Amino acid sequence: MVNKNQLTELIQDCPKLYHMAERGSWGSIKKYGLLSTSALLDLYGIKGNSRIKIESTHRPTSISISGSNLSGAIIRDQIPMSDKGLIKALPSNIAPSDWYQFLNSKVFFWLTKDRLFRLTSAKAYKNKEHDVLEVCTKSLIAAQKNKIWLSPINSGCTKPFPHKRDYNTFSRINSYPYQCWRLKRKAGERVVELAVDYEVKDILKHVTAVYTVQQKTIISRIY
Repeated sequence: MVNKNQLTELIQDCPKLYHMAERGSWGSIKKYGLLSTSALLDLYGIKGNSRIKIESTHRPTSISISGSNLSGAIIRDQIPMSDKGLIKALPSNIAPSDWYQFLNSKVFFWLTKDRLFRLTSAKAYKNKEHDVLEVCTKSLIAAQKNKIWLSPINSGCTKPFPHKRDYNTFSRINSYPYQCWRLKRKAGERVVELAVDYEVKDILKHVTAVYTVQQKTIISRIY
């Protein structure tokens, strides 16, 4: 359980959160908020088999979606994951499709710039530019606490090793075993992911900066 002092410590250790978005997506995020894949599909009215393909199966590449009176959006790939890896990582009662749907219902943030740069520098993404949102941890937690989950692992990665995971990998703030991870890990690594259910509609209240980033290089500040 995260008590008040531990939550203060976590916020002090990780004062900023980071979200990697598709290049050029900041304009849409400003207008509609920071949306999970499921929220985007709802906004664009994607249903039936098209939705199942995006939401409940592995995405080896990014997928463009469109809708009437909407400018279009790109849903990112899931290259760091695979069905094969998830079958090894998940218990028998959770199928890869269940896990994809579970993750797609959330908006994810890294708690350190180091974790962000591991992703932006990964083989699949290092040659691309990204919109990176820098968010105030304290502000987001204060506004979204009841919708927030914490995870001690990268839940959307099964490479190079598929670490075990299930729905209990994620805990609400009040239930997260912070003290346990405090004894095992250095500051900044006691929580690996912060996830918010469905959407962060008021993301503009919490964003402190938005950058164009490639690998570990900040190319420009766009907000």
